[in-house]
Amino acid sequence: MTDPALSDAGRVKIYVVSDYDNIDRFLGIANVRGMYVPQTSGLIAFVPKMSRDKGEIFFELNSQIIFFHEYAHHLQLQNTSAVIPRWLVEGTAEFFSTAGIEKDGSIRFGAPANHRASTLLSGHNLPFKTMLEDNYSKLNDEQSDDLYGRGWLLTHYLTFEPTRRGQLDTYLKALQKGQPALAAAQAAFGNIDQLERDLDAYVKRRRLTTLVVPRPAAGAGAIAIRQMQPGEAANMTVRARSNRGVNTKTAPGVAAEARKIAGQYPNDPAVMTAHAEAERDANQYAAAIAASTKAIALDPTNNKALIFKARALKEDAEARKAKVNWTDIRALLIKANRLDPDDPEPLMYYYLSYPEAGDNPSRNAVTGLIYAADLVPQVDELRFLATQQLLFDKDLPRALQMYAYDPHQSERSREQARRVMAAIAAGNSRQALDLLGNSGDDDSGEATEPPRR
Repeated sequence: MTDPALSDAGRVKIYVVSDYDNIDRFLGIANVRGMYVPQTSGLIAFVPKMSRDKGEIFFELNSQIIFFHEYAHHLQLQNTSAVIPRWLVEGTAEFFSTAGIEKDGSIRFGAPANHRASTLLSGHNLPFKTMLEDNYSKLNDEQSDDLYGRGWLLTHYLTFEPTRRGQLDTYLKALQKGQPALAAAQAAFGNIDQLERDLDAYVKRRRLTTLVVPRPAAGAGAIAIRQMQPGEAANMTVRARSNRGVNTKTAPGVAAEARKIAGQYPNDPAVMTAHAEAERDANQYAAAIAASTKAIALDPTNNKALIFKARALKEDAEARKAKVNWTDIRALLIKANRLDPDDPEPLMYYYLSYPEAGDNPSRNAVTGLIYAADLVPQVDELRFLATQQLLFDKDLPRALQMYAYDPHQSERSREQARRVMAAIAAGNSRQALDLLGNSGDDDSGEATEPPRR
């Protein structure tokens, strides 16, 4: 993997919450220990604070394991445009979740996933061939745990077992050619029953192989730390909640808090930018326009304030049933793009401004959209839009490369993805577009409004 230079927009922002209980309350989801949220406005993660006194039990799913697991997903999606079965997606994330940073700066990979020990030793809740078929119906909790645990075990085994060297590459190459998952596994791994017996023996070994990567001679590079300004510190909860995403129930409260802090720190551009975002989320467009305008006046290089103002202007006109001034809105987005050419957000909204105005997108807008999707392939919305545009342009090879699996998709979404990719591979762009247009995921059965970000 390359290590490209990143602008601020391409970095993962990590919010550290005080403990596990507050993670649940903060994210609004029960029994969640952490979360990675890829979105066009920024890649963010929420993790609990690390224990400093070894209070996190040896077999516990601790905060470092959670973060490394989610960060592995981030890296996978950033660098992979391929069909990867879910057991391997999660198995790889679990493999990297136990990485350990040694005192000399080296990193050890492949340590046992002790937090999956009870699952691995309690029997097989998910049939092995079902796991390899990569075609699951809804899994219960025990089967989901088994997918993660045995996914880690099989990934570790195929990585380090000398007699299996090269089989994983063979398996993945077969999948890219469209071979069914179980058939690809049988061709690469041989007898599946024997593979399962070998795994059962492998998990009982007293020692497992690990890999130590020495500390690079160049080191980790400069690490810059600064004290937050008083307004930034006071505004941290507002910023984090807005980044997480709000809905009609939570947005007014976040906006009220942002309004209060903006009154206390009216000359802080970061505070006014967060204020603009919170007001827009609460559908208070005039207030959002005023706050973003002030943020821009305080800091003309504030590209996020430019984006919030463009969005608020559009939504304000639509709410008033007035004519949208697309010229002014696009000018703001162009300026935001020039301030940070590697921020995908203004590129996406610039592209969307054309269909929203009832026009065909310009070639520059299309080029910007594809570039934005390449910058953050983790964001489904961007990949979806880019795939649609590539299909319209009859660029089927690029569309197939663009359209890859989300590691946390439901089975319904994954089946939809298989059908889309099969249509693209068959050269049927019309069918692929129809499938994309009918895609949707309501497996949860919940009618709650999705967060606005």
